[in-house]
Amino acid sequence: MVSLLRPERGGIYVDATVGGGGHARAILEAAPPDTRLIGIDWDEEAIFTARDELEEFGERVVLVRENFAKLGRILDILAIPKVDGILFDLGPSLHQLVTGYRGFSLHADGPLDMRMDRRLPLTAADIVNRATEEELERIIREYGEEPKARAIARAIVKARRERPLGTTLQLMEVVSKAIGRSVGQGYIHPATRTFMALRIAVNREIEQLEEALRQVPERLKVGGRLVVISYQSLEDRTVKNFLREWEREGIFEVLTKKPVVPSREEVKQNPSSRGAKLRAAEKVAERG
Repeated sequence: MVSLLRPERGGIYVDATVGGGGHARAILEAAPPDTRLIGIDWDEEAIFTARDELEEFGERVVLVRENFAKLGRILDILAIPKVDGILFDLGPSLHQLVTGYRGFSLHADGPLDMRMDRRLPLTAADIVNRATEEELERIIREYGEEPKARAIARAIVKARRERPLGTTLQLMEVVSKAIGRSVGQGYIHPATRTFMALRIAVNREIEQLEEALRQVPERLKVGGRLVVISYQSLEDRTVKNFLREWEREGIFEVLTKKPVVPSREEVKQNPSSRGAKLRAAEKVAERG
């Protein structure tokens, strides 16, 4: 990420998914002391964590609690017309995934929430208990790419007739039973794709990503770079399609003809990096 973003050149960088501040710190440590960073995240807990993590950098850092889909508006408010680099590290943070009370975790029981921003009105429980069987199947198949989406949707509807599904454990049990595979059989939890699909639906992640990417060409300087790390094929496909279109227009050069993936050694040291794909591009011209 750092080598492709090239923060050693200085300027202003946007970490559009600042999370705990790890990537932001790496950018700032590699950059000259006059470099500035705008950190965006719509999770209030992430902003608090990043503030502590990046405190030593003082006024070089501005943190904004907002959705990255409002990238242009954020930069307008800060009176910044264009920036030198933008980073997106998509999906939930590790903190969100391991914290049971947020509802993302497959390893700790908690409420079926899954909102990255708890100001959002819709939770995963709302979808699970209110959506029609057809809508549930569409969400699980489209966003989770789950081949057994129909069986899972049918099982959810049947289970909620007896009692509303309100916790992650309740949903995990229903999905595991529908798939016919219990936890521990295989490397991936049987409910992984269903949880991912619900999370994407709750947070409207693909729509938000598309809206953010549409603003990138107008907000990057010529010579500026975009780096995107994604963790599932729907996100990666969305990014790839945007980069391909911009390259056809002649305004970007794709720097990663194939996505950069973690080495076997990195996955061994950091299992959460499994499945990560990094794509990068440089803006080479303004849009005609």
